[in-house]
Amino acid sequence: MVTHREETMSQHLSDNSPDPQKIGVREFRGNLTAYLRQVRQGSTILVTSHDQVVAELRPPAPSYRPRRQPGALRGRIRMSEDFDETPPDILESMERDL
Repeated sequence: MVTHREETMSQHLSDNSPDPQKIGVREFRGNLTAYLRQVRQGSTILVTSHDQVVAELRPPAPSYRPRRQPGALRGRIRMSEDFDETPPDILESMERDL
């Protein structure tokens, strides 16, 4: 029987990627640097405790940031005429001795 967690995990893996490596918590803890190096190189590692998957380590998905278009908000943003003036009560509080 496939658990929801295992099903979700398998959806994240691409069809052409090799099966993820399963390692125990103690093994992972003892060789953390080596396993993180493998993940950096594209591997997926499943950390288990008592034969139950407790963590999945894989490289982060590439982030997508659309290019900013200069002037895209022109005409949509309005600044009040007194935008850069400090209100008198704020000025007074800054000038007071503490």
